[in-house]
Amino acid sequence: MPTFAQIFNPFRGHMNLVIDVGNSFAKASVFEKDRIIFTEQHADFDRAMAENLLVRFPGIRSCIIGSVRDLPDDIGEWFPAYLHLLIPGPYTKYPVQHRYRTFNTLGIDRIAAVVAASHLFPAKDVLVIEAGTCITYDLIDAGGTYQGGSISPGIRLRFKALHTFTDKLPLIQAIAEAPLTGDTTEASIQSGVINGVKAEVEGIMARYLDRYENLTIILSGGDSHYFDKMLKNNIFAVPNIVLTGLNLILAFNDKK
Repeated sequence: MPTFAQIFNPFRGHMNLVIDVGNSFAKASVFEKDRIIFTEQHADFDRAMAENLLVRFPGIRSCIIGSVRDLPDDIGEWFPAYLHLLIPGPYTKYPVQHRYRTFNTLGIDRIAAVVAASHLFPAKDVLVIEAGTCITYDLIDAGGTYQGGSISPGIRLRFKALHTFTDKLPLIQAIAEAPLTGDTTEASIQSGVINGVKAEVEGIMARYLDRYENLTIILSGGDSHYFDKMLKNNIFAVPNIVLTGLNLILAFNDKK
């Protein structure tokens, strides 16, 4: 017999639960087809979080967990038997090709990002820049083949590194705009980190644009707002690109 929640739940139907476990936090979204209807963020992903979402959204029938951290060994026991659970691994199928020589070491967040990029901008060369704990640059070409990319420390990692590996430099918080010439130690650190990251991102974009004439660029990640002034005709902000890509990967494997 259906429960009260199943009868009166406004989001009845087949839903996907998409969980992105990053280095700094975990984000869970409920999708109805390709539309996000609910999102929440936590410091970590645990059993209580999963069980609560399944109660609130009884229409969930499939779930994907993309994680850059090690997951608990018993995670399969967190979900009911009727639910299709996908935890991407070496044998997972993806709707894109790749030329990455160590694909088994590639973070699922980077894979998901280029899957989403290829879906959002089909038949185009796309560079995805995710600014979070790390800053990643990933290129998928117009033929739908992932070429690879690069990884550098994110904004907070740079602040932490200056504090951790020196005796006297303080740990400070990021600000949206930093002076070019700092007149205090704190302002000098802000200048070096914030302006340095912006110069890096602009420089990498410029080098890719030299190679790919009609390149589309996507900015995403928790720190992407630092680059808002760079947005223009060929540069787009896509806030939930990893979640979108994970949902596409889940749908691709549900069909198989």
